[in-house]
Amino acid sequence: MTAFPAPGDADEGRPPPGQPGARVPKYYVVKRQLLELTRAMPPGTPVPPERELALRYETSRTTVRQALAELVVEGRLLRMQGKGTFVAMPKVAQMLELSSYTEGMRAQGLDPQTVVLDTGYVAADDELAGLLGIRAGSRVLRIHRLRLADGEPMSVDASHLSAQRFPGLRRNLDRHPSLYEALATDYGVEIAEAQETIETVLADPRDAPLLRVDVGMPLLLLSRHAFDATGTPVEWAQSRYRGDRYKLVTRLHRGNRRGGDGG
Repeated sequence: MTAFPAPGDADEGRPPPGQPGARVPKYYVVKRQLLELTRAMPPGTPVPPERELALRYETSRTTVRQALAELVVEGRLLRMQGKGTFVAMPKVAQMLELSSYTEGMRAQGLDPQTVVLDTGYVAADDELAGLLGIRAGSRVLRIHRLRLADGEPMSVDASHLSAQRFPGLRRNLDRHPSLYEALATDYGVEIAEAQETIETVLADPRDAPLLRVDVGMPLLLLSRHAFDATGTPVEWAQSRYRGDRYKLVTRLHRGNRRGGDGG
């Protein structure tokens, strides 16, 4: 895997590769200047008003507004309705590994909290039944949760598990700090393997207020299909993480291959 600089790194403002001498848009120049301005500011520091920035950089407020908007989407600035724009906290770096949310946040030195928004039973359609290895129409427990770190919303999760395999799980959740601990302690089931898919989606009107972001803000959608040691499906879950506060990290190992092209 090849790593490329993230927006805001040293190459910002340079012409795109393969386009020597390409003209850089005015808002992009202002964006680079704003990065330099805010880099020395501690998180939570208010950013000067648009009018003041427009005068400082001798440009229009529209140009400044576009630059600020991109920095908000990238998670470098935080916009609070009715209060202004502030320097954002650094993104939480989460390793892609088989652990619970609680374990992952604690590993980052953060205090994880979970708010159960709703639990209920749904009938499995053909797709969900196939994912959980059950018959279509079987009862499935759906757990809808809001995840926080140090009191700040990070993700909205929806987990699905077979109600027949895990009777009473809905009641038992309150006694455990995480779903995976409840499965291990009360049912003797531990997650041994999972397939995880990562996509980008936009915050919809339902999730945006929970995550305290604007509708249309980019989110990271993580879909996890988890299995036990016998290969039996345990959980199908989807989590929508704030793209401005979260980044995923993984460590890749090159397998032993013969006759590779070395690319």
